[in-house]
Amino acid sequence: MSVPAANARLGQPEIAALIPHAGAMCLLDAVRSWDATTIVCAASSHRDPANPLVGDGILDSVCGVEYAAQAMAVHGGLTAIAGRRPAAGFLASVRDVVRHVPRLDVIRADLEITATRLGGDATGALYAFVLRAGPETVLEGRAAVVLEGLS
Repeated sequence: MSVPAANARLGQPEIAALIPHAGAMCLLDAVRSWDATTIVCAASSHRDPANPLVGDGILDSVCGVEYAAQAMAVHGGLTAIAGRRPAAGFLASVRDVVRHVPRLDVIRADLEITATRLGGDATGALYAFVLRAGPETVLEGRAAVVLEGLS
């Protein structure tokens, strides 16, 4: 896949080509915008009762970290040096996570997921992230991502 121009919108097929998640586990619907440091994605899968993260009929807001991690992975794929995508990326830690709501599944609006790269190199990155539903902040925090070998 060739890398789209910065700030290009992408749909779920293009997102799925950039991350290892497949089927229902690909939680993001679209990339609304992106540049060298920030990506803004949209998701509606939090309303799906068949969401793979639902437990006992509830999608806890802490699952928003996975939405943010997928946005970070897409950003990493879009901003990688042409032809040199990481073989794998792992969420190493999350910090300063604040849950503003207890559940995602009861939110009627689409989620907007913003991830901003604060720093990093070829071995990892630090991101700040925030999930919103309309004007309401749902979840926010920081995450460290470790990258394994380049392909």
